[in-house]
Amino acid sequence: MVRKVNPREDFLQRFVRLIFSIMEIKAARSVPGKSLQYDRVKVGGSAAKNGVCRFWMAGCCNRSDCRFLHPEVPAPGVKKSWKNPNYHVPKTSQIGGVPRRQGPEFEVKSAKKTCDVMHNAQTSETKDAIKRQNKEPKKQLCKYWVTGNCVYGDQCKNLHSWYYGDGFTMLAKLNGHTKAVTGIALPSGSDMLYSVSKDKSMRVWNCHTGQCGEVVNFEDECGSLMCEGPCIFVGLPNAIKAWNLECQAEVALNGPVVGQVYAMEAGNNMLFAGTQDGNISVWKTCSSEVAATLKGHTGAVVSLIVGANRLYSGSMDKTIKMWDLETLKCLQTLHGHSEVVMSLLCWDCFLLSGSLDGQIKVWAATESGKLEVVHECDEGHGIIRFCGITDAETKPILLCSCNDNSVRLYDLPSFTERGRIYAKAEVRTLQIGTGGLFFTGDATGQLTVWKLNENVSS
Repeated sequence: MVRKVNPREDFLQRFVRLIFSIMEIKAARSVPGKSLQYDRVKVGGSAAKNGVCRFWMAGCCNRSDCRFLHPEVPAPGVKKSWKNPNYHVPKTSQIGGVPRRQGPEFEVKSAKKTCDVMHNAQTSETKDAIKRQNKEPKKQLCKYWVTGNCVYGDQCKNLHSWYYGDGFTMLAKLNGHTKAVTGIALPSGSDMLYSVSKDKSMRVWNCHTGQCGEVVNFEDECGSLMCEGPCIFVGLPNAIKAWNLECQAEVALNGPVVGQVYAMEAGNNMLFAGTQDGNISVWKTCSSEVAATLKGHTGAVVSLIVGANRLYSGSMDKTIKMWDLETLKCLQTLHGHSEVVMSLLCWDCFLLSGSLDGQIKVWAATESGKLEVVHECDEGHGIIRFCGITDAETKPILLCSCNDNSVRLYDLPSFTERGRIYAKAEVRTLQIGTGGLFFTGDATGQLTVWKLNENVSS
């Protein structure tokens, strides 16, 4: 005999089931560390079996607290890999090499091992900018303390110090420049530190006493500084001045240099100079005449780095170009930044680029040899300069200067912040020395000496 269903009774039964489902969901929500969306997947009964959100099925549910099932929501703790599906570990490092001056003294590992570490260390999708939570230090620099007007003294809740973090200390401030420091160099075998500035001077500092022993004045602002072996090079508008420190002789470099020289780099027995007109002038070793001019950028070249028989150039035209050091031909133009590419750094099989758009991009070679972005971070502030160093345990550290008047110290490959340095103005240049020393030069002309602590493990 078929029993007729009373509409009122059927409604009451469905209502009771709904009440129990809501109670189960609330109980699941009360469990610490669990999210509502994940717990809806695990709740039993008809709500879990039949309560799939029809708006979600149509792809248009916009309610973050929807009470119906969204079954493809990932479980807590299940992290997505940011590994690029088109990325293949090259048989040999396509970028790597241990960069000089701008680059860190990184321990060279195999490309595959390094790539695996990078892939396993990250938690976001490829090419999705990571905005790290809580990346600001616990304390902020007191702006009143900077100007000497903080009335709270030791009771101030903000930081009364030029740095934050336990892994490094400030050794000295070198005063003398009156405008922005644009270059720092430590020639090999010398106990002298060289710095150039927009105040049209080069200062020579004694590394033992911290005193300035010599000042060289120029007619124009200095745009860059580089040392290679016993030679030191100063980039000026329409010219490069060079000295051989061993024989104390000036070396003349002739050739078409148009505009300010913003960046210089050496590699494969050649000197490269990036200029305001967008060209890169090339000199051979022991020659004063320009051997070639690399053309292609439509804006000033402001950053250069050499790695694994490649030259990389960053420009105001928002692109990076990869040049072959043997043929001096452009192999690839990298697009991705929306502002000036201010700094470049080679680390193992990766190329790091920093831009005024606030992005740090990590590039790696595909199986075809082309570079692609495999990871990126959003700093929230324009990036001015990169530098790399290793701590006492040979762990690589990235020094990243931003236009919020700070320098962040990041552990690689995780990009975990271990400390921060503050300045009165933008830190325009960074340089590393030996024994954990590194140097910063800001837009006020302040040159500061820092040192990594030997007994601190990150």
